[in-house]
Amino acid sequence: MNGHVLRMNNVGVRRGDTELLRDVTWTVEEDERWALIGPNGAGKTTLLRIAATHLFPTNGDVEVLGERLGKSDVFELRPLIGFASAALANQVPEEQGVMDLVVSASYGYLGRWREEYAAPDLDRAHTLLAQWGADHLRDRTFGTLSEGERKRVQIARAMMADPELLLLDEPAAGLDLGGREDLVRRLGELAGDIDSPTLVVVSHHVEEIPAGFTHVMLLREGGIVDAGPAELVMTADNLSATFGLPLKVEHDGQRWSARAV
Repeated sequence: MNGHVLRMNNVGVRRGDTELLRDVTWTVEEDERWALIGPNGAGKTTLLRIAATHLFPTNGDVEVLGERLGKSDVFELRPLIGFASAALANQVPEEQGVMDLVVSASYGYLGRWREEYAAPDLDRAHTLLAQWGADHLRDRTFGTLSEGERKRVQIARAMMADPELLLLDEPAAGLDLGGREDLVRRLGELAGDIDSPTLVVVSHHVEEIPAGFTHVMLLREGGIVDAGPAELVMTADNLSATFGLPLKVEHDGQRWSARAV
C-alpha cells in the first residue's frame, strides 16, 4: 500500500453549479485515527463516500488501499472497507434480521439471500455484536431497533469482514447522552487497539471525537480549514473559522469540548 491507506490529491466534487468539495488533498496512514469535523453542508459525508468508493470525484486523484479509483475494480476493494452510514441503513428492509444483516457483510450482501453461514462467521457476528453492546439484539429485526441500537448493529456489520479501513459517518447522531458516551467510549477502545483497522469518523461535534484519535480534519463549505495532528488542529481560531462563531476549546487529555464565547 506504499505506506498509506488513503490518499487524495486536489479532489473536487461538483453537482451542477454547486461545489460539494474543492481542492481536498489528504493522506491517511495505517496507524492513524481521523475525525472529520464541520457544520452541516461542509462536505464530510461526500468525502467519506469517496473514501468508501461509493462516489467518484469530479476531479482529482484518489487511492484507497493502494488502488487508484477509476483504474481498479471497486467491487474487489469494498470488502476491505468497513462503511456505516445513514444512507446505507436506509437500504435495509425493516424485516431484516440483525444476525443476517451482520453476517452477510462477509459475503458482500446486504442481508441474507439463500446462502448458509458457517459457524465461524456466526461466532464472529456474536462477538462483534457483544463488542458494541448489541448482542441482546441478535434475534430482533432491524425495523424494531431504536436509532442507537441501529448504530451499534451497523458498526458490527462494518467490521464483520475484518476491514483494513473503517469509515463511520456520524455514528453518534441521534443518540441520547448515555448512548453517545457509551458509543464514544467503545470507539476509543477500538482506537487504542493496535490490531484495529485504520479509522475515520465523521461528526458535527468535537465532543464526539473519541479518546485515542490522533488526527482531525476541519471542513467548511467543501474546503479544508485545517488537517493534521489533533493537538495542532484543534485550536480556538480553527474551530471558530470552521463553525463561523467565536468558540472556546478545551481538552482534558482525553476528550475535546467547545462552546461559544
